[in-house]
Amino acid sequence: VTAAVKLIMEEAVTRKFVHEDSSHIVSFCAAVEACVLHGLKRRAAGFLRSNKIAALFMKVGKSFAPAEELCRKTHTTRALNNKTAQSFNQSFLSPQGVKNLWIRTALFEKVLDKIVQYLVENSSKYYEKEAVLMDPVDGPILASLLVGPCALEYTKMKTADHFWTDPSADELVQRHRIHSGHCRQDSPSKRPALCIQKRHSSSSMDERPSPSPSAREYVESLHQNNRATLLFGKNNVLVQPRDDMQAIPGYLSLHQTADIMTLKWTPNQLMNGSVGDLDYERSVYWDYATTIPLHDIVYLHCHQQVDSGGTVVLVSQDGIQRPPLRFPKGGHLLQFLSCLENGLLPHGQLDPPLWSQRGKGKVFPKLRKRLPQGSGSIDSISDKEEEEATDYVFRIIFPNSQSEFGDNNNNDDNLVSSCRTPLKLLCDNMKYQIISRAFYGWLAYCRHLSTVRTHLSALVNHTIVASDVPRDAYKGLTTDVWQRFLQDRTTYEEQELLRLVYFGGVEHSLRKEVWPFLLGHYQFSMSESERMEVDQQVRVCYQQTMREWLACEEIVRQREKEQHAAALAKCSSVASMDSQKMSHRDSTVSNEVFESVEEVEPIETEPKSAEAKQAPRIPNGAVQNETNSPDSGHPSSRNFSVASGVSDGSFSAEDSDGSSEGSSAPSGELRASPLHIDAVVRNEIIERGEGNVNEELLDLYTLNLHRIEKDVQRCDRNYWYFSAANLEKLRNIMCSYIWRHLDIGYVQGMCDLLAPLLVILDDEPLAFSCFSQLMKRMNQNFPHGGAMDTHFANMRSLIQILDSELFELMHQNGDYTHFYFCYRWFLLDFKRELVYDDVFAVWESIWAAKYVSSSHFVLFIALSLVEMYRDIILDNNMDFTDIIKFFNEMAEHHNIKQALTLARDLVCKVQLLIENK
Repeated sequence: VTAAVKLIMEEAVTRKFVHEDSSHIVSFCAAVEACVLHGLKRRAAGFLRSNKIAALFMKVGKSFAPAEELCRKTHTTRALNNKTAQSFNQSFLSPQGVKNLWIRTALFEKVLDKIVQYLVENSSKYYEKEAVLMDPVDGPILASLLVGPCALEYTKMKTADHFWTDPSADELVQRHRIHSGHCRQDSPSKRPALCIQKRHSSSSMDERPSPSPSAREYVESLHQNNRATLLFGKNNVLVQPRDDMQAIPGYLSLHQTADIMTLKWTPNQLMNGSVGDLDYERSVYWDYATTIPLHDIVYLHCHQQVDSGGTVVLVSQDGIQRPPLRFPKGGHLLQFLSCLENGLLPHGQLDPPLWSQRGKGKVFPKLRKRLPQGSGSIDSISDKEEEEATDYVFRIIFPNSQSEFGDNNNNDDNLVSSCRTPLKLLCDNMKYQIISRAFYGWLAYCRHLSTVRTHLSALVNHTIVASDVPRDAYKGLTTDVWQRFLQDRTTYEEQELLRLVYFGGVEHSLRKEVWPFLLGHYQFSMSESERMEVDQQVRVCYQQTMREWLACEEIVRQREKEQHAAALAKCSSVASMDSQKMSHRDSTVSNEVFESVEEVEPIETEPKSAEAKQAPRIPNGAVQNETNSPDSGHPSSRNFSVASGVSDGSFSAEDSDGSSEGSSAPSGELRASPLHIDAVVRNEIIERGEGNVNEELLDLYTLNLHRIEKDVQRCDRNYWYFSAANLEKLRNIMCSYIWRHLDIGYVQGMCDLLAPLLVILDDEPLAFSCFSQLMKRMNQNFPHGGAMDTHFANMRSLIQILDSELFELMHQNGDYTHFYFCYRWFLLDFKRELVYDDVFAVWESIWAAKYVSSSHFVLFIALSLVEMYRDIILDNNMDFTDIIKFFNEMAEHHNIKQALTLARDLVCKVQLLIENK
């Protein structure tokens, strides 16, 4: 239920609505119905009823008004569905809707949470003891989970293009591949130019509006809205887009905003959704749609024909004529010109203006046909020659603006002044303008380059490392190369090995040996004996740390058991007071409660280790965890016996190899714990059972222990490696690390960083040491560090310089240039975005890049993921919620080889910019 509620709430945020036939609604209703029917008494379900949920809700409706109203509406819906099925042989409810009709109706009527809350409060009347709703914790949680979905609005409406205007991320990628295959004929290895048409910015028939995925928004923009006023609209206006095809009808609309007036023509096929299902067909009609800013138009040629309502030809400032607009009969041409003239006022006007006639409104001006030369005097004009003109040429003028199409009164003066202007002066002015433009272009480039060097110079290494010098590095670090290096360290330099890892990765069979070098556990210059010495020191240190936190954990478990027993005793005392007023059967039940408390007491007095025997009981002042009690069945309860044994000094064979119990922690590579306690001092503190240090230590460790246990159990539970034994290893390593870093504490996500290391290394002390080295860099990404804000700022600078068009789109669509959608990428080094094999490749590239190209290689990987899908982001005009939804759905579906190649290219591009090449 929790997962289904999360999906519904995400859909409500990302899609701005939730459809009643959504698959998330179906799964949600099925999960809720299973919970409601769990442990239902037979009498409440009805002996002869096949629909138990209907019987339950009808029984609840007898005493609960919302349920009664729900029953009435559900019966009405069912009757209407049956009637429709009989009349038209088609049901208006889907099969899932019929199956979960009662739950769906309760959800849409916003009473589901109230009904479930009523069932929880009266659970003893309807449910058996083992039912979910009888549980004092799970029942109220279930009711509270339903509050959110019941507060949403649901809709049955779907646009004609619903299935292709709101697709999933995978479908968007597939469509982009198909579309790019049709449109681009260049080499696959050549990356397409970083440019794409802007929406609603076209000024000719070749410049079309946004592609089909944004059709719904485009069609909605043709109507009256809060951004633009609709001045005129007429359908079935004919346009002939090309000479080799017939005229097609479309919708002509005139829109006015505060700054501009726009004329749009859209084919009817895009308005009524009658196109086929192929993207190619849609793209043809999008090529015909046009958007024309009126400030580009100078003349309107109007022709009145007997067989049609008239034709308008628009002529722009550069003299290009647009395809004719043929109006249907009925005076629509005059109406269009009238709306256009009103929209131009007060800053512009038509010349000649339309005339106003009483009783008719606006009419065409009364103009006579121009006489041909040599036709005689005016008196000899016949009546036929005196017919009014049917063709007009209107000019759009703006009296207060200076334009090359100025008033005729000034034409003669301009002509005279231009004739008097010396030719030499004109050449000088032209030369001055050319030099000025060149200078300002050079100045802008220098400023841009200065910005690049200021903001990006620290992100990359200034030495460019080639992939093919001295040999091709894309084969990666192979077994042969690694064996030759181990035999003779002079055969390969450290920088060469890192270059191989950076460009080609590491063979999977070598990762267990190579990763400790990449993470700093070993140095490449160490001999085999030196590496064995380091391993021995780390193992002794790890075992010492284990002894310390396991002893502390034993005290924590003891204290939790005492608190649990006290709580049981308190509950049993309340039950004993009530038992005096109850029947004989109830008193028997209360005796059973007292017997259960007596069973707890022997556990309290079981013999412990020497430390635990001397430890007094600690007051109930520590952080409590209701779910981690020893009797709860939680995984933490299993570890109590383990802690009891290890605190005596007994270790498993894996943990005790090559070390003795009495070995002291080395003063080697790992830093000392900030709260490190010597064993003798720790025993004295435990024996005293007092002092602020002891209490603070226990409270702090208890808080972190509970957090770790919750995350360990949820960490990659579907991955084959994480069996119960390996999850125990994961917990041991994480507890050891946190014990030595209690000043930082555990933060959610640390288990995600440790898990891949444990999968590859499969050795607790070695994984502990490598994880400690990794966390030196990753610690700053967590909330207690400040690296995340720096990552966001650097991403903003990178994309602003390398892809300004995409940056502009991000800035316009809600301004998500804060790049918060990259938070999880940087926090976990893309661990949750990729499958495990890809995580291995990315991590070792990041570790090697620090010495080869950039210590901020994670930024370039993030930028490469954005650039891989830039065309999809631009084509679909994505806002912040769209891009979050897209990348969440694309998780574990990325082509990581392509992403790493693009990331390396972006690093090289920045390096070349800084070198000014």
